[in-house]
Formats: sequence, C-alpha cells, structure tokens
Amino acid sequence: MPKHLRTALAAAAAAALTGGLLTLSTAPAAAAGSGLQGDFNGDGYRDLAVAAPAATVAGHKNAGAVTVLYGSADGVSAARHATFTQNTAGVPGAAETDDWFGLALSAGDFNSDGYADLAVGAPCEDVSGDTDGGTVQILWGSASGISRAATVPDPAPTKHDSFGNALAAGDFDGDKKADLAVGTTAATLRVLKGGFSTSGVPAAKSAVTLPILSGSDAGIFRLTAGQVNGDGRTDLVVDGFQDTPQGENYYNANYFLPGSSSGPSGSGMRKLPAGLITAIGDTDGDGYGDLVTGVHWDDTVPGSTKGGKVNVIYGSASGPTTRMDTITQETGAVPGNSERGDVFGYGVSLGDIDGDGRQDLAIGSGGEDIDGVTDTGAVTVLRGSASGIDTAHGVQYFHQDVPGVPGTSETSDFFGGEVFLSDVDGDGKADLTVGAGYENDGNGSVVSLPSDGTRIGTTGARSVSPSAVGVPTTGRPQFGAFLAG
Repeated sequence: MPKHLRTALAAAAAAALTGGLLTLSTAPAAAAGSGLQGDFNGDGYRDLAVAAPAATVAGHKNAGAVTVLYGSADGVSAARHATFTQNTAGVPGAAETDDWFGLALSAGDFNSDGYADLAVGAPCEDVSGDTDGGTVQILWGSASGISRAATVPDPAPTKHDSFGNALAAGDFDGDKKADLAVGTTAATLRVLKGGFSTSGVPAAKSAVTLPILSGSDAGIFRLTAGQVNGDGRTDLVVDGFQDTPQGENYYNANYFLPGSSSGPSGSGMRKLPAGLITAIGDTDGDGYGDLVTGVHWDDTVPGSTKGGKVNVIYGSASGPTTRMDTITQETGAVPGNSERGDVFGYGVSLGDIDGDGRQDLAIGSGGEDIDGVTDTGAVTVLRGSASGIDTAHGVQYFHQDVPGVPGTSETSDFFGGEVFLSDVDGDGKADLTVGAGYENDGNGSVVSLPSDGTRIGTTGARSVSPSAVGVPTTGRPQFGAFLAG
C-alpha cells in the first residue's frame, strides 16, 4: 500500500531523461484574462495541473514535473498541454535528485492580471547549503498559457525545512487579491500577501504559530482554503502533527483559521477532528461552506476506522458547527464494504456536477480491491442536497472495469489516489478527474470523466498517460499523484 506522498517521500523514481520537458500549448490566446479559477490561458475554460513529483529529469531521480492540461469545449486531453520541470526554459533553478517538484500545487491569480497562476512546491530542494530547505515557484499564466516562472523568497530561511510542503491560495484578508499560504516542517504557517511582483515577491508577509509539532516528519502536511462563514474572506484548514495532553503522539490534528482583515486568524483558531485531506464547499445550499475530511487510515490512530471514512462538518456564519456526518462504505447506499487497506477518503473533492447550486462529493479509495484485484482503486460520487451529502440517492461508483472508463483494473493502480471536481469543458457543471498515480508500476495516469449535465458519465471519457505529455514512463514518476486548477 503506497503511503501518502506528503507524509512519506519514499516513492521510487523514473529512468533517465535528457533535457527539459517543455511542450508549448496550442491553446488560443485571449485578449485578456478571464479571471476564472484555474484558467491559466484566459480562454474561459478551467485548466488542470497534474503533478508527477517522482519524475526523473536528466538522470535525477525524484526531481519532479508538472503538466498543465488546457481546458476546452471537449474538456482536457493530451492534445493541448505544457509540461514543466526545473530544467525547462523560463523556470528558475535546476532539476536535482529528490527535489520533489510538484509535491504541492495551488492555483490563484497572484499578480491580479486576470490569468490564473500556479504555485508549485519543491519541498526537498537544497537551498544555499540548507539541505531540504525547500522552494516555491509561481508559474505565471498569460494569453499563451504558462510560459515563465519566478521563485518566491522564503521569508524565514534556515528556520525550517521543506518550504512548500503544503500550499493553498485564497483571499484570506478580503482585499480581492490572491494570497498564498505555505507550510513547512515547522509549526509556523507562512502567509504571503497577494499583489506579487513578476519576480515572485509578495506585497507583504505574515506568520501564524500553530499548536503542532515541528521536525523532519512533522510540521504542516496539508492546507485547504475555502469560504466557510460567508464573510467574503477565504478561511483555511491546517493539518499537522500534534501531541495529545497525555504525551501520546497523535498522528495529526486539523485547525480551522478564519480569514480576517490581516489574513488567517490565529486568535480565531479552532481545532477540528483529524484527517489528512480536506475539501471545502457548500453541500446543502445554505450559503456556508462545509468541510469534508478524509480519514483514510484503518483503525490504527485515534478517530479512525477500518477501511477509512469521511467526516462532513457543516458550516455556518460562525464557522464550522458541531453538526457532523460520518460516511463509510457501510453508510446508506455507498458501494463496497469497509475492509482493511481500502483507504476510503484518501482523496476528496467537491464540485457542482448538476448545476443545482450544491456541491457534490467525490471520494477516492485507492486501496479498494475489485473482483480480487488488489489495490486497484475506486471512486464514489455522492450528491449534495438540502440536508447535506446524500448517501442514499444518486450514488455513483467508478473503477477501471466499469464500462466506458478507460483502462483496466490492475494490481496496485491506486485509481482514486487523487480526485478533482472542476468544470474543464465550460458547460457550468463540474467534471471528474481521477488520478491513478501507480498505474503501470508507478508511471501513473489521469482519467477524465465528464458531467453529462446531471451526473458523471463516461461519454467522452479519456485517459492521459505520462508518455503522452513528455513525462518518462521507464520509471515511477507517479503522474496524477496531485491535481489542481
């Protein structure tokens, strides 16, 4: 069973690759940026960033690569893409062994030009003699797509390692500019204020100290941005290690930081139930964002259960409430059974599939066994409703043996290791992209399943392999391990 890359950087790498991996987009230029979330070329379609953080570049294992698949009326495909490494012209630095470029991704318009930009973390890059100091780069959007990048200065070099281990973009202070929250192995959250210069310098910076552990295997693992309390400022969920009062090492803890005029508020911090990955969106149409957190571990840490589970915490004007629903593979009409190693909740994503104003939920269970095939993986899709996530009606279940889904269920594909709901074909309905990071012995792939207007369908479904976008397939690049847009 593969461990989550953000908690165990132990994936095998691909074979040697000479030179950079640049494939210029053929996307049509737009006169001005659309301002649409994830639209890197301003053509009015959301695009998709796909990480292959363990890709080998010019012989350097785990150097990492990131591919942008440009959206269109037909969705995303390999036909319109650009692939970037730190050996690509216009990208600062150089590809090196164990940089893990692409281990964290987040999209936002950081320079307010109407084009979405992409923040990319390389958390194990050595910086000025600081082993694994980490770096963050912004790949700038433009009318011709992403074509240049800048390194974001680390506001506290040598005070931590793995700068860029976690990233989240959002307007945390309500000034209509995208800010960037950055996690490290320290207990301090770094927040870089929007209005970035083209050289990567933020307008200002701040810090929030959290009650979590620091250290090489600790710090901040995951950041999730979204509107919860409806005040016009983006709120933030921070996931990290923490000790319990009894001193027992608690695997992780989540904290809610509401947005404020000065950014994520430490004074308003609130502890949430644990879980490694979170999505935020309004699932019941009440105008407040709900928090969906995957607790994918078996019953080995506090609050977990065999096979994994998902917690849905409902939002309000005062933030997260005490109302919480728990979903497992034993809940309602959810397919499957809770079995050890399923990792149900390893990936979660929210998006409005049918345009009813309520966010629907995709849940990845990359360790699901299908018809005796071990760890091939599956994805469950649940609908939002007036009462929240509906586990009884309209449930959908996808794996690679479902007719119309590209590929075949094979051992250790880990289909559903990453899931992402976003409207990549411009019809106003969220489409589903599934990452299978271990497809074909760790090469990876992404599968696109479009919405038909009412539900996720297979008509027009397609798969994108790493070889189709210039990422080598002779090793284990884990293409599709992380998605953003």
